[in-house]
Amino acid sequence: MERFVQRLDKAKEAIDEADYVIIGAGAGLSTAAGIDYGGDRHERYFKDFIEKYGFTDMYTSSFYRFETPEEQWAYWARHIFANRYDVGKTDVYTKLLRLVADKEYFVITTNVDHQFWLNGFGDERIFATQGDYGLLQCSKACHDKLYENEELVSELLENTSDCKVPSELVPYCPVCGEEMDVNLRKDNFFVEDAKWHEMSDKYYDFLNDIDGKFVFLEIGVGFNTPTIIRFPFEQMTYNNDDATLIRLNLDYPQAIEENKDKTISFDEDVEEILDYWLSRI
Repeated sequence: MERFVQRLDKAKEAIDEADYVIIGAGAGLSTAAGIDYGGDRHERYFKDFIEKYGFTDMYTSSFYRFETPEEQWAYWARHIFANRYDVGKTDVYTKLLRLVADKEYFVITTNVDHQFWLNGFGDERIFATQGDYGLLQCSKACHDKLYENEELVSELLENTSDCKVPSELVPYCPVCGEEMDVNLRKDNFFVEDAKWHEMSDKYYDFLNDIDGKFVFLEIGVGFNTPTIIRFPFEQMTYNNDDATLIRLNLDYPQAIEENKDKTISFDEDVEEILDYWLSRI
């Protein structure tokens, strides 16, 4: 326990002394916030789909090849509702904002559940690289406009029967007539709209404009897409004498050998860590 507290105090000191904090958030952060894709939560939202298709969790089921678009959209309406519209604010994200609210901060995240916005992080400070459950796009990316889907999701949910929706509710692209899709980076047709490029530029501008001490606060980032957050954070930590990497990860907390003296690692509970740091403000 003493070593844990020592690491907590060392990390809090680094955050206090930092002029800038760059948050890198992966799926582990939302899991820590209670947005679990398995267990009781999966059973609660998808009991009928589990019985019909044998699904075991919301992650693997999202790759399932449905035979008809009516089945596909019944599933995705439920998935989007469960993980985007029926969650609301979460304590972990709220506590994270409290920790960095008085800092110059920026967020880069592979999460698509909109939690940073829902919990009050500034829109101009969030780069969501992999899309958003709340947006639709043309499945063939014939144009780069994105469409909000809350109203459609509600209508699909209300009209789902036997894990299907009526054919007339299946969404099609208003430009080319192909089926619509959720704006998630899962194939070569992912749409990066003007907002995506704007936030990408702002993220790199933020990094380039840093003048002082800074912390990379990496939470729940594993090896699914490590080239987006984990590897760049390690490289930038290695290249900058004023950088400290704080890594919170239940499964992969270790630092690379080259950064072992500049990385503070935790495999303990994220909320417990945030509570401790907030108690020291």
